[in-house]
Parts: sequence; C-alpha cells; structure tokens
Amino acid sequence: MVYLKWGFWIIVWLLIAAFFHYTLPQHDIARITDTYEKRIDFGENSIFWASPDVGNDTGAVNRDVFFIQAVRTNGRVMVYRNEDTGWGWPPYFKFDTSNLQAEAADQRSTADNPKWVSIKHYGWRNEFMSIYPNAVSVRAVAGPDVGTGIPWFNILIIGCFLAVALGLWALWRRFRARRIDPMFDDIGESWDAAGDRVDHHRGRFKRWRDSWKPKHKR
Repeated sequence: MVYLKWGFWIIVWLLIAAFFHYTLPQHDIARITDTYEKRIDFGENSIFWASPDVGNDTGAVNRDVFFIQAVRTNGRVMVYRNEDTGWGWPPYFKFDTSNLQAEAADQRSTADNPKWVSIKHYGWRNEFMSIYPNAVSVRAVAGPDVGTGIPWFNILIIGCFLAVALGLWALWRRFRARRIDPMFDDIGESWDAAGDRVDHHRGRFKRWRDSWKPKHKR
C-alpha cells in the first residue's frame, strides 16, 4: 500500500513538472537560417498545435502554419512553429504571428556572417510525433555567448504554485485532524465495542452449551 501511495504521488508530480516545462517560456540563443509556410493536416498530435489565428476558421482540419528554422549555439538545428495563442491556453496573448514571421525573416543569416537572436518559445520538439515549440518573440543579441539569464518569471510562477500547494496541503491536514480522523476513531471504537459484545455472547453461549455435556467432555 505504501508503494502504491508513493507511486501515485510520483506520477502526479511528474505530470505537474511536465506541464510547467511545456507551458513556461524558454529562451534559445540561435541563428535563423530560414522561414517558410507549410500546409498542416492535423492528426493525433493536434493537441500540440495552437488554435487558428484570431479571425480565421476554427473548424478547419488543416491550415497553413508559419515555421522558423534555426541553428543553436551548440550546432543543433531547431524548428519552431509560429502560431497565435490568442485568448486561449497558454496565456501568452500572442496575436502578431505575421509580424513575428517578418521579424524572423529579417534576421536570417549564414554561418559565415551570423546574426544571433534570442528566441522566446514554449513547448517541446519531438521529431517522431512532429511536435514543434511555438515561437513567441525574436530579439537580436550581441553574440552566441550572451546567455539567457535567470528565468525570474518561471521561478515566480513555480514559487506561487508551491506556496498554494503547501497552503492547501496544510488546510487538508487540519481538516482531516479535525473532522475525518475523529470520525474514523468513532467508527473503530464502535466496531471494537460490537466485537466485545459478540465475544461476550459467544462466551455465554459456549458456557451454556458446555453445561449440557457430560463433565468428562467439558
């Protein structure tokens, strides 16, 4: 039972960590190599795509999506999608997809004459499931060694979540100690009292039954 309890809470916290890792903003220092537009037919991975741009048809099974190709400072390539989040989740309130695509195209460069940018994004990249992180902004930086800085916003959000979680846990413990534990104690005492009465009646019945037996068989 203890292992099931620990396994349950490990799974819960892993899911929470995955949620925050996917949703909170991240920054990549990279060099943009190309920008393009591609028609996407949504399938099993549709949950990892944003809603259509604000004002467009929301019931379409496919649509054109902007993409940004880049090479990060470690030499690895990365492909970002560029979609509006609108008023939906995650709450980035991004409405400037076309403008961002133009800004990214203006920052294209080659390995011989690189332009380094900081690409703010959220989400994951998974080649097997064709999942792409969504670019939120592109900002020119001085060079590849600028760094992304301390993620104060992420620390604030996670800190607030942990504070709320600890507060709810403390309230639950007080509620359980005040209401639930006494109720179970009363039930246990009732069962114990009922067991004592049953044992008492069993003893009386056994004595009555033995009284009918011959003395040498009692």
